[in-house]
Parts: sequence; structure tokens; C-alpha cells
Amino acid sequence: MPMDYDGMRTGDESERTDNVTDYKRTCIDFIEDISGSYLEWVDFYSNRNEIDKDEDKKRRNEIAAIIEKTNTWLAKVPTSIKAVDVVMNDGIQKMAEATAGKPFQIGVFVNKKSEYTMAKPGIIDVHVKSIGRDGRKTKLGFHHQSQRFRIETTGKVFFDETNIPENEFDILDLHLKLDASQCKQRDVISFTVIISEMKNGVEFDRRGLSTVVHIV
Repeated sequence: MPMDYDGMRTGDESERTDNVTDYKRTCIDFIEDISGSYLEWVDFYSNRNEIDKDEDKKRRNEIAAIIEKTNTWLAKVPTSIKAVDVVMNDGIQKMAEATAGKPFQIGVFVNKKSEYTMAKPGIIDVHVKSIGRDGRKTKLGFHHQSQRFRIETTGKVFFDETNIPENEFDILDLHLKLDASQCKQRDVISFTVIISEMKNGVEFDRRGLSTVVHIV
């Protein structure tokens, strides 16, 4: 299931041009092109009757909204090749998450806004909320085995993981600290928070939610 996008375009590809404006145009086109692959996954789920018409429509609408919002950010926000990569990869990650759907409630907020937001340099409060289905509990999960969060950024950023609770919650309501004190204006940060839905102490399902932050 395409919940995570791991093929980050941050290496040689982004070094083939040093013209930020040209690279923005290339990446805007790329977002449009790759969205077709995620819509094909939605077709696949619908054809197998794994999702109903309402869920099909919901996922398609989310993908369309992500294309529009990400490409608006690509046009207006990044001032470097690296920043373009961060915003583009965040949009691809979001499309993967929309394609997989959100079967249980999950929200990630920075300054009371989700998915696309702004913040000043410093300690950024990341508010995470979740409720499982059918009485199941939820907990903060891991993006990979030894990596709790996916982070891609133009500046130096890290989550304070010293006091993160490992237990399960009937209603998960956490405030995480994202240290962006060494960032400067115009930096961009993309991060993904993973929530695990638990049943009898075992992970039953999991979903990620990605957020892009423009430092202002």
C-alpha cells in the first residue's frame, strides 16, 4: 500500500540545473505526471471493491487538492534547488498517504494548521491527535525501524525524542517539540508523523501524515 514515498529526488537529478525557476517548472510538471500513478492505485482498490464510491471520490479529491497546493508552494516558496526538492517530495508523500486513505482519525497541527503551514525559527510545537476505530488504541509509531520521523529540510532540524511516550492511548493527544532554532527565514521543512493503531498490544494498522513548514 503506497503510504510512504521513499524515492526522494535529492541527489544527482537536482544537480543537473542550477536555475531554480527552471527546476520549479520541471518539478511542477513532475507532480502532475506522478499523480497519475497514485490515481491508478485508487482505480486498483476500487476495481477490487476494497473501497466504495464515496471513499474513491474522497481519495481522488485529496490527490487533486495536493497537486494544486503543492504546485502553488513550488511556484511561490522555494528559493533554492534543495528547497524545491523538499516541497516536491512532501507533495509526493502526501499523495501516497491520500491514496492509502485514512481509516482512523489522525491530525498533525503546527500553529493550528495542518499539512501546509508556517512557523518562525525556534522550537516548533507539533500537536498530534488520533483516535482508533472500534475501541482500538493508538500510539506514536516509527517511520522505519530505527527512525521515528521522516524529516527532509533545508536547515538543521530535529525532534526532541527524550520524553516521547511509548504507551497506547484511547485518545492520543501529544505535543512534540521540533527544534528549528538553527533554521533561518525561507528554510522549508517536511516531516511525517506515523500513528499505529493497536489491537491487543499488536500493531493492527498504521498511517502517516506529512506536514511542510515554511520558516518565516
